Amino acid sequence: MFIDYSRIKIQSGAGGNGCVGFRREKYVPKGGPDGGDGGKGGSVFLQGDTNFNTLLKYRFTKLYKAVKGENGRGNNQTGASADDLILPVPLGTEVFDITDGIHVKIGELTEENQMLLVAQGGNGGRGNARFASATVKAPRFAKPGGDSENKELELVLKLMADVGLVGFPNAGKSTLLSKLTSATPKIANYEFTTLEPSLGVVDVSDYSSFVMADIPGIIEGAHDGKGLGTQFLRHIQRTRLLLFLIDIDSHNPFEDYMTLYKELHLYDPHMDKKPHLIALSKLDTIAESDKDDMLLMMKQEFSEHIHEDIISISSFTGENLDKLKDILYRRLQNLKRIEDPELE
Repeated sequence: MFIDYSRIKIQSGAGGNGCVGFRREKYVPKGGPDGGDGGKGGSVFLQGDTNFNTLLKYRFTKLYKAVKGENGRGNNQTGASADDLILPVPLGTEVFDITDGIHVKIGELTEENQMLLVAQGGNGGRGNARFASATVKAPRFAKPGGDSENKELELVLKLMADVGLVGFPNAGKSTLLSKLTSATPKIANYEFTTLEPSLGVVDVSDYSSFVMADIPGIIEGAHDGKGLGTQFLRHIQRTRLLLFLIDIDSHNPFEDYMTLYKELHLYDPHMDKKPHLIALSKLDTIAESDKDDMLLMMKQEFSEHIHEDIISISSFTGENLDKLKDILYRRLQNLKRIEDPELE
């Protein structure tokens, strides 16, 4: 089951108390203070983990507590510090502190083994041996351990992929993903077949590949939550490149594209500025005698109105799929070089 949102409560461990103790040795009737310090309480960390791709782990268990540090003991023995509590989360998880009604982003985990401190363990209290001085030779007090931290967190998963598929329901996104990758999304000829995002790896060569994400179809009004709307739009925010997939057999493919473009802009004003490619799907549904004229007309319409090139494909016959894969890969490589000039 794919879960991309959860709320959990966390509690770090309190520090152990310092000890009030005095030496009790034979022939030393009035030994000095020897109370040891308390141990540090366990902190709570979130850790990026590629073995997870969903927040399902946090759907049912809602409270996670680190252990308290041990109290100090006599003979200047320091209490043991508690182990930190480490909670694994999928890469792409954003973390918000929502304690007491606030909503503050405290970080995100985008790399394997990346750690994010979300609750600090309490420091151990100092034992009475620490307070001995020339004027106070036998202190009968010690410091208590530091308090634990209690927080409520909101975890929001945004899938991390190189290419995000955008299109209306039944545009052929799941079929395309299944043809280009080893992913096996549900495929059927009705709207909203895809009810959760799917990821697949597109192999370009033995040593080159990229990750493609298919999200549930977008409909007009998706930015306001219509259909599956905002529940899944966030999953294409992190993608480097968008692939608009338009059904060539639609009443008006150009209007379909403009509607999708508008929905992305209304959801996130920066989303429609992402690099993208437009592909017309289901080329196999057009009669061979009409194909050339129809494609020419559509290419002219996209070129004249928005100065965009298009590629036509058929996932059923495989027509132009290798060409599409190569174009996507080259564009991704160019984007990576822009992001990191040292790759040149």
